[in-house]
Amino acid sequence: MEQLLTDLKPADADLLAALHRIQEAYDYVPPQAIPILAEKLHTTPAMIYGAITFYSEIRLEPPARTTISWCSGPACRLKGSENIRRALEAVLGIGLEESTSDKAIGLHLVQCDGTCALAPLIRLDGRPIGPLTVSEAIRLARELKEKGG
Repeated sequence: MEQLLTDLKPADADLLAALHRIQEAYDYVPPQAIPILAEKLHTTPAMIYGAITFYSEIRLEPPARTTISWCSGPACRLKGSENIRRALEAVLGIGLEESTSDKAIGLHLVQCDGTCALAPLIRLDGRPIGPLTVSEAIRLARELKEKGG
């Protein structure tokens, strides 16, 4: 981990860069990285933790093997994405920003990324799927659950 942080200087911009580097290397920010990073950037672990929890793309736990990203953008919402979210939550037994107990599937909220022509959509491990119906979302969630992610 120290090698990832060698060129950083104590500045706010370096904090976000450091968090991205750590997450890129480990797929999340391990708890033991927080005091190391705080010392390197001459700040407190609380400041590091605050930044981590502010930015939704920074994770404190390893990601699920399969990630479903639910779009919360206006076009998706206007086309019924709330019903898709509720269906996914019901079938998978998890809420937004949660993973199944076996860490096979995670469900996350994402903001609009401009793929509104596919609304309503989800992203499955980054790949857009849409326009999506509630029944298609249910079928997809069941298939993923059966396969274990």
